[in-house]
Amino acid sequence: MRTHLPDEATGSTIGGTAGADPAVLTIRPLDPLADSGLVHQWVTHPKAVFWMMQDARLQDVEREYMAIAAHEHRDAFIGLADGEPAFLMERYDPRHVDLVGLYSPEPGDVGLHFLVAPTDTPVHGFTRAAITRAMTELFADRATRRVVVEPDVRNTAARRIFEYAGFTVTERIAKPEKDAFLCVCPRERFEQSAAGGPAPR
Repeated sequence: MRTHLPDEATGSTIGGTAGADPAVLTIRPLDPLADSGLVHQWVTHPKAVFWMMQDARLQDVEREYMAIAAHEHRDAFIGLADGEPAFLMERYDPRHVDLVGLYSPEPGDVGLHFLVAPTDTPVHGFTRAAITRAMTELFADRATRRVVVEPDVRNTAARRIFEYAGFTVTERIAKPEKDAFLCVCPRERFEQSAAGGPAPR
């Protein structure tokens, strides 16, 4: 499971109106108990269909993120916009979980799952800003050489935003829960992409 982007997947600045101050995006570890209620609202929202937890109960979400917190090869984080929860990201080691046996991992590969909080009032450019912040966080670890994602083949919005961040599709893979495109972004490509380049003015 895991990769949802709302319909708003375009734009280059954070802020709904011209001249608005951009939001400050930060990332903190997800607290499975304190954050589970909010995350439950996000992952069961109709717009989060590709996260594949539409029927999850609150207890299911708590259990899922407690398991992630205890896992040796997975982590979960909440992204904040001006201090308010706005997106969810999960980091995983594809050598050990999710993609085992589905592709040939390289040293320094890191997997990413990414969810922007569903909203009826999307902010122009926010999804691009959030994926840029998430990718910057992953590449802050100098051991990370490539980021790997596996969006559902039907999720065209995810494909567009990952392309913006520098990902390219390498192959189509069959996971137990979905058919997916395996997409890879080396550090150099992210730094050369629109996402990794200078902040828009």
